[in-house]
Amino acid sequence: MNRIVELASHEPSASDSRPASEPRGPARRDDELLDAYSRAVIDAVQRVGPSVVSIEVERGGGPQQRRGGRGSGSGFVFTNDGFMLTNSHVVHGAAKVHAVLADGTRHAAQVIGDDPETDLAVVRVHVPSLQLTPAKLGDSQALQVGQLVIAIGNPYGFQATVTTGVVSGLGRSMRARTGRLIDSVIQTDAALNPGNSGGPLVNSRGEVIGVNTAVILPAQGVCLAIPINTAKFVAVRLIAWGKVKRSWIGVAGQNVQFHPRKRRDLRERHEITNTSGVLVMSVEDDSPAARGGVEQGDVIVEFEGRSIESIDDLHRLLTEERIGVKSELTLLRGDERRVVEVTPIEPA
Repeated sequence: MNRIVELASHEPSASDSRPASEPRGPARRDDELLDAYSRAVIDAVQRVGPSVVSIEVERGGGPQQRRGGRGSGSGFVFTNDGFMLTNSHVVHGAAKVHAVLADGTRHAAQVIGDDPETDLAVVRVHVPSLQLTPAKLGDSQALQVGQLVIAIGNPYGFQATVTTGVVSGLGRSMRARTGRLIDSVIQTDAALNPGNSGGPLVNSRGEVIGVNTAVILPAQGVCLAIPINTAKFVAVRLIAWGKVKRSWIGVAGQNVQFHPRKRRDLRERHEITNTSGVLVMSVEDDSPAARGGVEQGDVIVEFEGRSIESIDDLHRLLTEERIGVKSELTLLRGDERRVVEVTPIEPA
């Protein structure tokens, strides 16, 4: 950065206590701001850096996996007894997992559970608590666009690499590898590369506010992180059950848009304001949907009085709280509006 520093045309007087070489005015303020920025980054890294781990993975030899394949990613310790967060895609299907702590020691790790639907996983190492430095978890709900963030991870094997940026956007959505939509994703321009996956995204107070998960290629500076509030929710369930429970009704569907004439007819005849719905392509035998009378060709437009305009809307409502609970499903069958009762179950 080129700076023009105005020099005084007179000799510094005895009353001027600043050294003659010290910048004045805007240049000095720039230096102070840069120093403050550097101190914020350094302090955050010193707080969280000891919590960051490198995850090394050996994959099995299943039909979808190359025998002897290896992979790596990042993660971070969040409890005193060795629980760590990382991405599901880092450890999913792993035959062996090792974690390299910040002190350089390498330990066998156990996959406690992973949730491909949110691309999150919990692994654990059994080491003395003195070797562990849990990261402090923040509140992703308090984030603001433009806020300073710091990413720490192990891209391409370069340990404890630090990059900085800002929160570029909030409330983004991305597809998990399963096809399910992940909501409330954080967008940042902090540089991420292969190996950063699972590492922490940190605010200036040294609190983890996201789990780095994806880079949008070939775009530059478009990186995504799962919010830490989602990670907290998922981690509790992975530790308790090894998975995140969700409910299931047994239909395969696709989104279908309604013709404007159809929309008008739905409003006038059935008081349905949807612009689209979910066309049922198939119904699993002996599933809650089959037992409730759902048929191929039906269009789902409401679940428990909530509008359903896409398969993502239905997924959002099929939570663990709906397991075993009788629920009303509103369908269009031809020109008829039908309400059937289904009792979602936990999928096998």
